[in-house]
Amino acid sequence: MSSESLTIRSADGLEFDAYVSRPKTEHRPVVVVIQEIFGVNKVMRDIADWVAEQGFIAIVPDLFHRQEKGIQLTDQTEAEWARAFELYKGFNEDLGVDDLKATVATTRKLDGSNGKTGTMGFCLGGKLAYLMSTRSDADANVGYYGVGIENNISESPKHPLLLHIAEADEHVSPEAQKKIKAALKNNNHVEIHVYPGQDHAFARVGGEHYNKEAAELAHNRTLEFFKKHIG
Repeated sequence: MSSESLTIRSADGLEFDAYVSRPKTEHRPVVVVIQEIFGVNKVMRDIADWVAEQGFIAIVPDLFHRQEKGIQLTDQTEAEWARAFELYKGFNEDLGVDDLKATVATTRKLDGSNGKTGTMGFCLGGKLAYLMSTRSDADANVGYYGVGIENNISESPKHPLLLHIAEADEHVSPEAQKKIKAALKNNNHVEIHVYPGQDHAFARVGGEHYNKEAAELAHNRTLEFFKKHIG
């Protein structure tokens, strides 16, 4: 496995960086790992490295570049939480999706790629993964505890989508979860798994709500999903 940096050009002409982690084998599918509100930090890079260990090329684009490039926060201090929420409030989802679409377009031509690309997002990224299933040509999309999906539920997924929902998510109410499940239950593109008793970010290693068993179950389901849809 090896890592490198990649520069991507947005549709409106801006350049932003992405962390790339590669498996040892060539001609592999790509998974775009979509950040939480803490930027492209060690947690996201470690996830990318794990994805690469499973045989995929992993790319983590810097989606906060329009506000500040190179953001790397943790969830360990109040000051970092405050900055993360500030960035989240200032984030433009539509432009974020545009930047992800530019990332996917770049992956199609990336050295070592077989042309297939999926997305895998967490928290903010989980919502963006949902939007990628409705607005982009990404081949498969996975959202972990996406926040705010219920606000865009009128947008119907057109490509395979896997959602991991934390039953006790402090940021996604039971009403919001009910709305999401009801709207998507008849969509053949969508697969939903609910994790009983789990709170938001149960797959964030080192986080307050991390649960190893639930995280491993979700990750195994994600791998099966990607192997089915992007190889």
